[in-house]
Amino acid sequence: MGKYFGTDGFRGEANKNLTFDHAIKIGRFLGWYYGARLDRKAKVVIGKDTRRSSYMFEYALCTGLMASGADAYIMHVTTTPSVSYIARVDDFDCGIMISASHNPYYDNGIKIVNNHGEKMDEETLLKIEQYIDGEMEVPMAEREDIGRTVDYVSGRNRYIGYLISMSKFGFKDVKVGLDVANGAAWQIAKGVFEALGAKLYVMNDNPDGYNINTNCGSTHIEHLQKFVVDNGLDVGFAYDGDADRCLCVDEKGNVVTGDHILYIYGLYMKERGKLLNNKVVTTVMSNFGLYKALDEVGIEYEQTKVGDKYVYENMVQNGHRIGGEQSGHIIFTKYATTGDGILTSLKLMEAMLARKKPMSELAAPVVFYPQVLKNVRVKSKADCMADPDVLAADQAAKKALGDKGRTLLRESGTEPVIRVMAEAPTEEECEKYVDQIIDVIRKKGHLIED
Repeated sequence: MGKYFGTDGFRGEANKNLTFDHAIKIGRFLGWYYGARLDRKAKVVIGKDTRRSSYMFEYALCTGLMASGADAYIMHVTTTPSVSYIARVDDFDCGIMISASHNPYYDNGIKIVNNHGEKMDEETLLKIEQYIDGEMEVPMAEREDIGRTVDYVSGRNRYIGYLISMSKFGFKDVKVGLDVANGAAWQIAKGVFEALGAKLYVMNDNPDGYNINTNCGSTHIEHLQKFVVDNGLDVGFAYDGDADRCLCVDEKGNVVTGDHILYIYGLYMKERGKLLNNKVVTTVMSNFGLYKALDEVGIEYEQTKVGDKYVYENMVQNGHRIGGEQSGHIIFTKYATTGDGILTSLKLMEAMLARKKPMSELAAPVVFYPQVLKNVRVKSKADCMADPDVLAADQAAKKALGDKGRTLLRESGTEPVIRVMAEAPTEEECEKYVDQIIDVIRKKGHLIED
């Protein structure tokens, strides 16, 4: 990760950590890098979520792009995966999404994808950071070379058509609940499910610029759980602010997490001979219960670091077709280059209708193990993770748990924190093994004591 750009873009509180000036400079650099630097005119597509500050950043990015000679195509309020899709299929040089995903309204972010709809490479992001810090110059466009803005709502409509085409079934008479989080999916998801004939029940679809993700969406799934039960729905889906993730609620009000989704659709693919390499890609934070369930049906799996970026890289390198995170970032590489919450919900509908089983029955084989995760602040993450006594304590816990659970030590990517996690048949066992490891970290002097 660089100085400004992390694993999922440049993110921070609007006009505090991420400012109007940052956005102009990002636009200036991209307009030049893909345009004048190559003696051509760059073509960049931009989308945004419903945060009030997204409009400010949209205008700032457009200003920077045009000042460098690029044309900025504006999709207006739309989802992150729609920007990735349109950047790829409509021959753009790159795409920009303005969103802080599941964060509160006062945060925002700038995500950049390449012309394949994939997250921008680290080398290019580093060059953007150098320009932001004044380490290089970018010339202004002049006269007829100055760029323009183009209203590109047609791109969003094209994406909606693509999603509708992804469904193999109509949804007539299926009662579906959607929590669109007052975010980017508020029009798109409704349009797709209505076109497919679902009997639709929608909540949190009145964005005002400040209520995105507020007690709603995939980070507050409890509201959809109640909504599904109260209305007697067959299934419910909750998205985050930019709709690149999806969680599900079954007809009984139980949460169907990203791990459940990987199992349900992975098995559905295997049954149809579509699960290439017989593998599902997970992260190290997937629940032990998922792995037990996959073992039962003979599906193999790989683990990556936390982050859909790493999941996607593994899938592309190894030719895998499905992967994702427990949080609901699910990637189907045949159809998309990033997590797509609406696509995920459509694929779950397909599995449910094709197998003619309720969602609760499809998810039942994945029995979550109790998990305890504790974050400890340390003086040096590297020193702690290299300490042989700390590693020995972790290995001792792993040996004691055997095939009944696991432990995990992981560095935070942004804080001086080590995350200590255990999964076991009981919460008491989880607590015991986590505390044993933390005791060793404390005794070896790594902790920052309050």
